[in-house]
Amino acid sequence: MSPDDFEAAVDDALNSIPEDLAKAMNNVAVFIEDEYIPGPHEDPETELLGLYDGTPLTERDSWWGAGSLPDRIVIFSGPLTRMCETREELVDEIRITVIHEVAHHFGVDDARLHELGWG
Repeated sequence: MSPDDFEAAVDDALNSIPEDLAKAMNNVAVFIEDEYIPGPHEDPETELLGLYDGTPLTERDSWWGAGSLPDRIVIFSGPLTRMCETREELVDEIRITVIHEVAHHFGVDDARLHELGWG
């Protein structure tokens, strides 16, 4: 899949997120990268589909907005395209990944996401 086709699939996935959820997001940018690069203390075989990088809404105080950069959600195209056989499957996996990362934006941790079936 070309980078443009993957970006279109991400757009389709983002457009499928419930409108009330999308409207509640605050100061978040979505990026696409090829692969996750594990940090020095991580297993070098670590592979992520997505990553939330920011301050969850539940942890923001009155000073948070003063010059804060947008939170970032990164979608990793490599692992997603390797695990999906069709575009429809890819869009669905991207949607699941985005919703998982958006949940982190709202302060939901991985343990709770696993309980809810979004792990």
